Amino acid sequence: MRLSYDKSTDSLYIELRPLPARRTREIEPDVNLDVGEDGRPVGYDVQHASTKRDFIISVILAGESQAAAE
Repeated sequence: MRLSYDKSTDSLYIELRPLPARRTREIEPDVNLDVGEDGRPVGYDVQHASTKRDFIISVILAGESQAAAE
């Protein structure tokens, strides 16, 4: 998992896998999910990230749990 934050736009990209996105869909206001060719998530684009603390924490913790299981 890799995080990229742009302070000037308050946007955060959470890269789950280093693959290109095949499609993007909005999963909640200001949060887009990038999906790879295999249909699995590759990343989250979070706008107004400073207001999305709980969402960001849940994604990070889910990623940590998944990595520990592998």
